[in-house]
This record gives sequence, C-alpha cells and structure tokens, in this order.
Amino acid sequence: MHVEELMSSAKCCIEGQSVRDAARLMRDENIGFVPICDAQGMPLGAVTDRDLAIRVLAEGRAADERIEQVMTHDPVSCRLGEDVKNAERLMRRSRKSRVMVCDERGRLAGVISLADIAEVESGTTTGATLHEVKSDQPPVIH
Repeated sequence: MHVEELMSSAKCCIEGQSVRDAARLMRDENIGFVPICDAQGMPLGAVTDRDLAIRVLAEGRAADERIEQVMTHDPVSCRLGEDVKNAERLMRRSRKSRVMVCDERGRLAGVISLADIAEVESGTTTGATLHEVKSDQPPVIH
C-alpha cells in the first residue's frame, strides 16, 4: 500500500504567518498538527498543539510571533508512491507520529499519521510503532 492511499490532505501555514494563524488553522480544521512551508509549498518544519502550549503559552510568548520561531525544524517526510512501511519506519526512527508526504518536486502533498496506519495494519504492528514513537529509549533501527 502506498502512502497516498492513507494520507490526509495537508493544511499548512506559510513562513511569516503568526502563531495565532497556526492556532486558528488548528481550530478551524480540527487538527493538532500543522506543517510550515515556504512560499513554494516545501516543508520547513511543523507545529503541534502541544508545541503551542509549551513553547508559546507556557513561555509567555506573543501570539503575533512568527510561527517559524516556535516550529520544530527538520521535518520528517517521504514521497508520493512510497510504501506505507517506509513511513512507519520513519515514524519509529524519528519518534514522530506524523510524516509529511511530498510530491516529486518536494512540495507538501499530504500528511500520514500513525492513526492512519492503525486503520489498515494489525494492532501488534501499530502497537510496536507507537511504543517506539513514545519511548524514552534510543530508537531501534529497522
């Protein structure tokens, strides 16, 4: 199975937008993960609802601060056409429950989550991946 068969369409913020813009997008789209892209649609990073709570609210930062000041850099991504197993390996290695999916030019095409994979894989496989994503032990390389 290929990643595009499971991925969700991606809503992103463009660099230069504010923390408030990202929070509003999360609210309006009922999502907790927002890729941050450049003007050409290439992922630069991501922000989660947890990032907003810890990096913005808990630190007393302003809602009008640029989103790239609080995003997680070095996004984890795969390409359209790749096998879902590769996305799962990326999740395990990077300890991320979401992977951005990019087109042949490197532009954001969608997002695949561990929950998406759980819908089609066995509970044992998904459970093992979840354990590795949430573990405080060094990642196991598969």
